[in-house]
Amino acid sequence: MNRRHALRALTGLTSLAVLPRLTFAAREAGIAGAIRPALIGAAWRGPNKGDPHFAGALEADWSGKAVAIRHAVALPGRAHGVIAEPGGGLLVVAYRFGDWLLRSDAEGKVVQRHSLREEGGRLLCGHAVYAPDRSALYTTETDVRTNRGWIGVRDPKTFRKLAEFETHGVDPHQVEVDHAGLLYVANGGVARNPANDGKLDLASMDPSLVRLDPADGRLLGQWRLPDPRLSLRHLAWNRPPGEAGALLGLALQAEHNDAAQREAAPVLSVFDGKALTLPAPVGDGVGYCGNIAPAYRGGFALTSIAGKGLVWHPGRPEKLQTFVEMKEAYALAPWHGPGQGGGALVATALGLVRWHPETQAQILAWPQPMAVDNHWVLIGEA
Repeated sequence: MNRRHALRALTGLTSLAVLPRLTFAAREAGIAGAIRPALIGAAWRGPNKGDPHFAGALEADWSGKAVAIRHAVALPGRAHGVIAEPGGGLLVVAYRFGDWLLRSDAEGKVVQRHSLREEGGRLLCGHAVYAPDRSALYTTETDVRTNRGWIGVRDPKTFRKLAEFETHGVDPHQVEVDHAGLLYVANGGVARNPANDGKLDLASMDPSLVRLDPADGRLLGQWRLPDPRLSLRHLAWNRPPGEAGALLGLALQAEHNDAAQREAAPVLSVFDGKALTLPAPVGDGVGYCGNIAPAYRGGFALTSIAGKGLVWHPGRPEKLQTFVEMKEAYALAPWHGPGQGGGALVATALGLVRWHPETQAQILAWPQPMAVDNHWVLIGEA
């Protein structure tokens, strides 16, 4: 698919009327050139699987129609989660089963490295989150001797482990926090071979969402979906937790033996504080949602291994609507743009896609042959 065909694949939502009072003045006025460049924290490698891995800042110049690498740091291996740091830096978490954390500053200088090799059998599962007051960094981890899931409580400056507690499951993937500092962990439920990351005994899967007390790891709640073959993977709040209408969205990945069951599986679950539900019965046609982010005035944007960007809104909970359809649509970050409705920045095989319900969609080619990894984060505007 060339860039011209790719732009045709970007699907607007004007005719779908998810939110009836959206205005499209920005689209009509063609103000994309007035939008400030975006700085995005990302991890990537070259176009081939054996190429070196990097993390750093990408600058998207909308008016200049170009993406540039502002700075890049060589990584010891593949990364997964990335977190924007105060002052424009980046925290990078190793891919499962990983043994390193790395912090770089706004200029691309490495200011902190940490190895887990001396921590007694715990390895990273790819994600981390700060406490609301940034007094601690929480990392999802697996004990490679038992396959049980753990949360590591770390010093936010040194990454040294201060405490740890169980996640009451296996395969903890992502952890999030609410306004009170309580932890929410997506236990994927898939036991894995630490030597090669291979999946073990899918018939015994036990995925769950757990709520934990950060003071001592006490279990405050645990929720499961009716279908144990739906692995809970990534988490996002649709709006700041504690606000009215706040929902926790969970990206799902189907692990059924039967291909038809995987293809028919839902890819989104929503937690309202009391119940874990499946609001949209129709998924992506593959059963593998790779990422989730807040978007579209209280909704969620999702990306799928099927090469789709999807949007969901609580006003029409049974619907998942496609806003981009392009190969390798995966890394996803919220983008507010010039209006009040939330848009999205999506990494694809051809380049960076910017989508917003109130502006013209845009795609910018990569500055060099590169494959952006699963996650990225908006650092700010240039």
